[in-house]
Amino acid sequence: MNRNYSRELEKILGDKEEKGKELFLHSCCAPCSSYVLEYLRPFFRITVFYYNPNITEEEEYRKRAEEQKRLIREFNRQIKEKEIEAYPIKVAEGPYEKQQFFDYIRGLEHCREGRERCFVCYEMRLRKTAEWAKEAGADYFTTTLSISPLKNAAKINEIGETLSKEYKVDFLPSDFKKKDGYKRSVELSREYELYRQDYCGCVFSKTERENGLEKKKF
Repeated sequence: MNRNYSRELEKILGDKEEKGKELFLHSCCAPCSSYVLEYLRPFFRITVFYYNPNITEEEEYRKRAEEQKRLIREFNRQIKEKEIEAYPIKVAEGPYEKQQFFDYIRGLEHCREGRERCFVCYEMRLRKTAEWAKEAGADYFTTTLSISPLKNAAKINEIGETLSKEYKVDFLPSDFKKKDGYKRSVELSREYELYRQDYCGCVFSKTERENGLEKKKF
């Protein structure tokens, strides 16, 4: 039986006792986090955790990191100026561990995008998120990854729940692409003129994307 992770999240958000709890939110980039932050900031005290060693080029990594911080500043400014009922958002940047990513996915370099190599990458980023969430004393951890139509939400939640048991921090179930979440993220990206790319960041996804574009020329 397929689980409805979006409905499970709504149930948690509807519980008044959960309001104001601490959430450690892994974010892959500003565009993907935009809707998630808009959606969750009235309910949780969020720390956005930017940890993406899968991004092969350091210049690209830094550009995405700075764009993430810019979006958070804009959202926090809104709270003050427009008196939006939401909690201020904090940000924490993890280490840029490019070599560790390659060590993690060794032997899976030739997997197609969206398969086993990606699952290992999910696990790497979620594991670090769980570690930092535990150290910070957060009530929950989760990730923005499920907002992408190209990401396997069931696998993301499965990995998160496994790590939750290991680190003793609750994992917040999600499938943020539901309820037009992805569509809204695209709208917000336009509104805030966010820098966005059409590949996840690793050299493998970039190569596959470029090869796909080459094929379309013929």
